[in-house]
Amino acid sequence: MSTVTVLNMNGEEVGTMKLADDIFNVEVNEHAMHMSVVQYLANQRQGTKSAKTRAQVRGGGRKPWRQKGTGRARQGSIRSPQWRGGGVVFAPKPRDFSFKINKKIKRLALKSALSVKVNENKLLVLEKLELAEIKTKQMKQVLTNIKTDNALIVIDNNDKNVILSARNLPSIKTASANTINVYDILKYDNLVVTKDAVNKIQEVYA
Repeated sequence: MSTVTVLNMNGEEVGTMKLADDIFNVEVNEHAMHMSVVQYLANQRQGTKSAKTRAQVRGGGRKPWRQKGTGRARQGSIRSPQWRGGGVVFAPKPRDFSFKINKKIKRLALKSALSVKVNENKLLVLEKLELAEIKTKQMKQVLTNIKTDNALIVIDNNDKNVILSARNLPSIKTASANTINVYDILKYDNLVVTKDAVNKIQEVYA
């Protein structure tokens, strides 16, 4: 089992923690991570954009001029795509972009992403993360202490003080241990996880 240093909120080393090799030290599968990221981004799309085709644009029922003899190009409708006010050739329509991938692939992708952070020494384990009040300044100080300003913070519960204190920091995002995803893990430079959150991840994804 690989071992990682545990820090307190002041950035001081207070011990070590063993990580499960079947979660934090697997062979990285880039294809699985790619599929997981593509699925995540596709599922975020609203799919509500819409435009009218030539069949749906109002007007244009009459031929604008006769077929021959005018010296101009033949036209059948003033609502053809080449006309101003005409329809769109391949008009986008509301659709669902989401798709599913196998649970085993999803799980492998998550384990691969966690392993990437461990291999790059970008997994920071905190003994605990507790704030007495909702204060962005305090959260920023904690991040300064552990020497990071771009991180995904994973906690084991919905601690309101932590979540709201980090919300105004543009390069920081919080997530609970059972809602982490590959996209967020790879997007941020560092992965900051509390000891309890690590235990919960190992329990959920074992």
